[in-house]
Amino acid sequence: MASASSSKYLDPSKALEHLASYDRKDGLSVQELLDSQTHGGLTYNDFLLLPGKIDFPASDVVTETRVTRNVTLKTPFLSSPMDTVTEKEMAIHMALLGGIGVIHHNQTAEEQAEMVRAVKRHENGFINNPVVLSPSHHVSDVLEVKESLGFCGIPITDTGALGGKLLGIITSRDVQFQDRNALISDAMTTDVVTAPAGTTLLEANNVLRQSKKGKLPIVDAEGRLVALLSRSDLLKTVNYPFASKVPESKQLYAAAAIGTRPADKDRLKLLVEAGLDIVVLDSSQGNSTYQIQMITWIKQTYPKLEVIAGNVVTRAQAAELIAAGADALRVGMGSGSICITQEVMAVGRPQATAVYAVAEFSNKFGVPVIADGGISNIGHIVKALSLGAGSVMMGGLLAGTTEAPGEYFWHDGKRVKTYRGMGSLEAMEQGKTAPTGSKGKPAAGASKNALTPAAARPSAIVENAATSRYFSESSAVKVAQGVSGDVTDKGSIVHFLPYLHVGVQHSLQDIGVRSVTELRERVLTGDVRFEMRTASAQVEGGVHGLNSYTKRLFSST
Repeated sequence: MASASSSKYLDPSKALEHLASYDRKDGLSVQELLDSQTHGGLTYNDFLLLPGKIDFPASDVVTETRVTRNVTLKTPFLSSPMDTVTEKEMAIHMALLGGIGVIHHNQTAEEQAEMVRAVKRHENGFINNPVVLSPSHHVSDVLEVKESLGFCGIPITDTGALGGKLLGIITSRDVQFQDRNALISDAMTTDVVTAPAGTTLLEANNVLRQSKKGKLPIVDAEGRLVALLSRSDLLKTVNYPFASKVPESKQLYAAAAIGTRPADKDRLKLLVEAGLDIVVLDSSQGNSTYQIQMITWIKQTYPKLEVIAGNVVTRAQAAELIAAGADALRVGMGSGSICITQEVMAVGRPQATAVYAVAEFSNKFGVPVIADGGISNIGHIVKALSLGAGSVMMGGLLAGTTEAPGEYFWHDGKRVKTYRGMGSLEAMEQGKTAPTGSKGKPAAGASKNALTPAAARPSAIVENAATSRYFSESSAVKVAQGVSGDVTDKGSIVHFLPYLHVGVQHSLQDIGVRSVTELRERVLTGDVRFEMRTASAQVEGGVHGLNSYTKRLFSST
């Protein structure tokens, strides 16, 4: 009987051979999955990746990826240029943690340039353009530098500029108990450890370690200041091994957004002078003559500046911008959590389909794709990468962190921060002043003039980052393409971004690939497989069947 029973089954040792006899693999290839004639447009929640074989630890997974033609990062994370997501603090910490923060432009050009300058000065190899003061400056000047830039170890030269003869250095300890009006000459330290011009970065680092000083001025044979090195930068190199740095200068990468109007050329000039590395042309619909002309002008005027163009969701849009010279493309239209473009304008594309279609086309030209919008968890990040994106841009996922702009407040018992779409009326009206009467008071009926003929009411053109992004500067009636709300406190991205990074590593381990590059290669060859999810499958894949539960995303202990 035992012999008869065993004859019903195949030899277990032949399982792998039998597997090879099947006509097709489990699941779908990416081409089969994203065939919109068969499945329509898909979002990230509409499919899953099938698991592969694990024969390596998650810590071995390499997340390095190209975000533009010439910029490679250790992690595939960018923060969105929104006024409730990315300003100086977010940009600095995103870069320190291996990503890039794109500073929004819903502010004056001078304010935005100062934020770019702060990013470039935050961590350096040799600081080739340090802040320098003269002996005739006052303690108050030092305190102002500390307040605006976050440091106050400042070299003092006879001219108050780089290239002057080094006389001393002034630190926070030197000014701690000094009167604000006291001269720097009376407070500065004159016994300064220096290194000669020509010293290598490694040699300079060794001098800093041995001297136990905070700053190391680099001087030429005549004692003139030519550069500066900071001890805090050495510590950051240890604490932030993934930091996104320009290879030549060792400064953090700085990225910022601009519009496509004539005034944005003047804005860009200030940003480049501040040290900008990457410019993002911020438009909800990137395939416009305005953006094409802007790309052409930038490439002629600032040929070394990386240009991220967009937004696009079709191959036709992408082709126009690639031909104009774009170094990367943002993909997404109406997929963000605070965006209502698809609902209001009836224009856009489901994000997974959009990312695959554009990436499949643009990657042939060496132009990376940034999946922008619809990213609400680690799974969405990995799905975007599997569809060909080089990186993801996050707004709502990073809003509510300590480094995001704005103050915390309490709403329904939860600690929250404001988060709004750049297409919201609140963002569009940033900087708007009410129409005024002859004495500077609100004009009669100012709040009720929406239906008044344009010729009969005061000019109310509002031009800012939000209106230019949606081509609404001159529209008498502003049509919202976004909403304003709030998001819960997520803590600091110093903890949150590493959580995302480790999560991506574990996900790629489950898929059986050791890097983002290998993921994309094996998706294209059909080795990495996908499966569609029905509505029931999506319910099954989430938390269900519990009376109550606590959802903790990560622990940093």
